[in-house]
Amino acid sequence: MTQNPSTLRDHGVSIGRYPTGPLNAITDVDGVRVGHCTLIEGSRTRTGATAIIPHGGNVFTRKSRAGLAVLNGFGKFSGATQIQELGQIETPILLTNTLATGRAIDALIAHTLAQPGNARVTSINAVVGETNDSRLNDIRAPRPTVAEMTQALDAAQDGPVAQGAVGAGTGTVAFGLKGGIGTASRLVVGEHTLGVLVQTNFGGSLRIDGQAVAGPVGADTDGSIVIIAATDAPLSSRNLERLAQRCFGGLARTGAALSNGSGDYALAFSTDPGDGPSLAHDAMSPLFEAAIEATEEAILNSLVAAVDMDGYDAGKDAPNHIAALTLPRP
Repeated sequence: MTQNPSTLRDHGVSIGRYPTGPLNAITDVDGVRVGHCTLIEGSRTRTGATAIIPHGGNVFTRKSRAGLAVLNGFGKFSGATQIQELGQIETPILLTNTLATGRAIDALIAHTLAQPGNARVTSINAVVGETNDSRLNDIRAPRPTVAEMTQALDAAQDGPVAQGAVGAGTGTVAFGLKGGIGTASRLVVGEHTLGVLVQTNFGGSLRIDGQAVAGPVGADTDGSIVIIAATDAPLSSRNLERLAQRCFGGLARTGAALSNGSGDYALAFSTDPGDGPSLAHDAMSPLFEAAIEATEEAILNSLVAAVDMDGYDAGKDAPNHIAALTLPRP
């Protein structure tokens, strides 16, 4: 594999008009932590898990307000109905591959039960998103294991976020190119921070800042994406759902096909403790625009930071090679 640990801005491309946070990452939202477990073994294992933890306390006892949006539901998002019903999340978020969803739920249950103060907990709504990495990974093998999912949770920290072919993005493919994990952030009116993290594994005709980019001939149209947006703005669950919906504007700007076989999910949560009033509806527009910008840039960062990868195409029972996006330096 050829290492290419760059971001879009290293190539002279800046998306949108809002400034980024110091790290241009979801961890610019105070308290949010991210951890990866990356599994690259032999010729057949190219998978992993990514954990997003909303704050440093007990997530079950201090639930975070949240909203979920589904553009096309050809996929799985564990915990969806309770998020839609109650407008909150009570566990960290785990991203992984399609057939590992159940093991991710097990890992989150074990993690939550082990937290101090949860000795009497008897019901947990685990939050898990997934995409299918079988183009490069032997997805039928039981990896990541529950223990490996737990490693992602234990590794979660603030600070810079590794991007590209890491964690839940280790084996993913987007626009026929190597996809992965990407992140970006925005500062809104000098008052609120919004950060986005994506797991890209979808198709279409790639565009960078509105310009078409030549990709592999016959690149896929199907696939999936999970978008996680975090903000410190004091938002109601309804406005967090509306914020999640706007993330799909950034997805569309990258040239995504939004096809019948695509699973497109966006979850937004707030780190605000909820002690004061929620932001009014008519104050939401700057956050909406910031979500579009950050999602677009996070998706592109997942491609720019990715690496060429050889792996195992489980659907064809054959080796496969996926090239990474290459862009010139400014």
